[in-house]
Amino acid sequence: MNTLRFRRTAVTVAAAAVLPFALAACSDSGEYSAADSAAPAAAATPGGADPVPATAMGQPFGPACAGVPKEGAGSFDGMAKDPVATAASNNPALSTLVTAVKKAGLVDTLNNAKDITVFAPTNAAFAKIPKADLDKVLADKATLTKILTYHVVGQKLTPEQLANGSYATLEKGQVTTAGSGESYKVNGTSAVVCGNVPTANATVYIVDTVLMPK
Repeated sequence: MNTLRFRRTAVTVAAAAVLPFALAACSDSGEYSAADSAAPAAAATPGGADPVPATAMGQPFGPACAGVPKEGAGSFDGMAKDPVATAASNNPALSTLVTAVKKAGLVDTLNNAKDITVFAPTNAAFAKIPKADLDKVLADKATLTKILTYHVVGQKLTPEQLANGSYATLEKGQVTTAGSGESYKVNGTSAVVCGNVPTANATVYIVDTVLMPK
């Protein structure tokens, strides 16, 4: 009887000793070990760290940023090397703005300015204006200059500064900004759709509505 108990105990001890080596062998062969299988579950738990917002890392943010070319002069890296008017000319979504800047004779003014912020309306923003009215503005240099310079602030603004601010523009008016995270509006109506875009001399916030001075 004692011999039988001894044999059963020996088998149990041997099995316990072999099991860790068997698990390690499975892990080495590409299978999950017991510890490995727990790792994906831990990563997926709600208690995991939240992703760091682009704004906190000083990167461009917003839904329209996905449409910016990944490479070339119109990419974020490419725009960062050029002054703001030149950089805008390489972004297809800003072609109407670039046309307006050229008609107003503001290319050199913007390119030679130091440390400015430009709220840049998209083509879709200009398309919200009735064509007859837009054509009239484009043909009136004084009015066009007034509108365009209203989109320029004489300092570089960070996303944090847009949270609740009022800033003087080159047109001598004021724009107000509000928001948080990656959602901001200018003058309460114009949403930032791709913000914190660096150029050689400016920070650009692409907006979905043309700003109108008083």
